[in-house]
Amino acid sequence: MKAFTLLTCTIAVLALAGCNKNKTEGTVADNSKVTITQATPPPGGTWNDVVNATSDGFMMGNPNAKVKLVEIASLGCPYCKKFDDEGIPHLLDYVKSGQLSWEFRPYLIHGPIDMAAQLIATCNGLKTFFPIVFALYKDQPIWMGKVEATPQDKLSEMQNLPTNQMFVSMASLAGLQDWAAARGLPQAKSNQCLSDQKMIDHQVEVTGNVNTQYPDFKGTPSFVLNGKLLEDAGTWDKLKPQLEEALK
Repeated sequence: MKAFTLLTCTIAVLALAGCNKNKTEGTVADNSKVTITQATPPPGGTWNDVVNATSDGFMMGNPNAKVKLVEIASLGCPYCKKFDDEGIPHLLDYVKSGQLSWEFRPYLIHGPIDMAAQLIATCNGLKTFFPIVFALYKDQPIWMGKVEATPQDKLSEMQNLPTNQMFVSMASLAGLQDWAAARGLPQAKSNQCLSDQKMIDHQVEVTGNVNTQYPDFKGTPSFVLNGKLLEDAGTWDKLKPQLEEALK
């Protein structure tokens, strides 16, 4: 995997805006704020259909669940894909019960391509975030493969573009606009999100927050269980016993 430098020097970091006052505000275990727009499952649905935005990502499940799990992950990370393939089907069963909430929090470990994928995932907001994330992991070898096959000098040229062009170009290289259009996100809208400076600044800040909140963070995927960063829990077989212990 080619490593990319996150351009924090050229991307200004904005302070987080306050939550909308006409919505209920809650607190997750690590003091990240969740704006609750959905508090109960829809008619005929389950807790897996309940998604709320947090200050650092998106949360699926009961926002008042007694056990809160935060996954810190990169959409371009092959180890995160492995967890998505092997662990998410089981994790969703726990979320469905209402006893566990699961927040996906991005960490842009691969720089511009992670940023481009994350902007695509968040572009349509709550209703499509998790389906797009699951689809991005499923097709990760395709779109990441295109980036990995690109000569380093061309990638370096892209990183020197203005930020409102860089991620549009990176997404085009990976074929993400066409990929997203086939899943209901018009290309014009995806390009708008890819060049949205406020969205870009927020994603950079979220990555920075991980390092500040969890000095022992080592890489993706990592998991925070009820406010505690877990050690050596990057696979489902290692995470499951700790989840079950917390759910007792």
